[in-house]
Amino acid sequence: MDFIEAIVLGIVEGLTEFLPVSSTGHLTIVEKLLGLPIDDPAVTAFTVVIQMGAILAVVWYFRRDIWNITRAWITGVVRPEVRGTFDYRMGWYVIVGSVPIVVVGLLGESLITGALRNLWFVAWALILWSVVMVAAERVGKQERGERELTLRDSILIGVVQCVALVPGVSRSGATISAGLFVGLDRVTSTRMSFFLSIPALMGAGIKELPTALSGDIPVASTIVATIVSFVVAYASVAWLLKFVAGHSITWFVGYRVALGVVLIVLLSTGALTST
Repeated sequence: MDFIEAIVLGIVEGLTEFLPVSSTGHLTIVEKLLGLPIDDPAVTAFTVVIQMGAILAVVWYFRRDIWNITRAWITGVVRPEVRGTFDYRMGWYVIVGSVPIVVVGLLGESLITGALRNLWFVAWALILWSVVMVAAERVGKQERGERELTLRDSILIGVVQCVALVPGVSRSGATISAGLFVGLDRVTSTRMSFFLSIPALMGAGIKELPTALSGDIPVASTIVATIVSFVVAYASVAWLLKFVAGHSITWFVGYRVALGVVLIVLLSTGALTST
């Protein structure tokens, strides 16, 4: 992989990580178009590691919120009077909501990095999860804001986040949809999606880092792609928060379905192989 390819993949990651279109699905497609073996452990690890750039962008963007939540949670461990604050509760919501994807990710690691790295899965996941996104917007009452989040909400959103381990579903598409289904407004669902992404993707990136650094992909290319994904993702986060304040996530459905259909056609005609 040369620097140009690394930059392209970094841009793709940064643009798609937090949009409900599936960053892993897009990276898998672009990696295939670049001639990379998408089911190779080194390529899979590279895909996971460069997501850390996007996650660092979230950490920086929400640095004040994260600081307040972290400080309140740590303080609340020893000071009972702090435990009634929203920031203290939010700390627990993020921790508990992250447990399902850690468990499922570890138990299903071989499937996630193996059989699911297949463009047929990407194509159908793009199309089928679009139906869920439309349903979430139509059914969701959007009656509750961030201060009305509950532990039950975080658990349900965390469980649904596990579905995004299938490339093409979209982690943000899954978590935002889950938030809408439980009655949260769109901005609250999106912010919760961002917060839950931090432990999930940072942990996965750290775990895959040794494989990525010891594989055939040059370390310099991995670093370049990660830096590019950070820069692009920061702009994407800011844009998405403004967008969802006044627009439905179904705006992304047409693109998801069209991409899924194009993939199916290409795979069916043999113009593209699935792995």
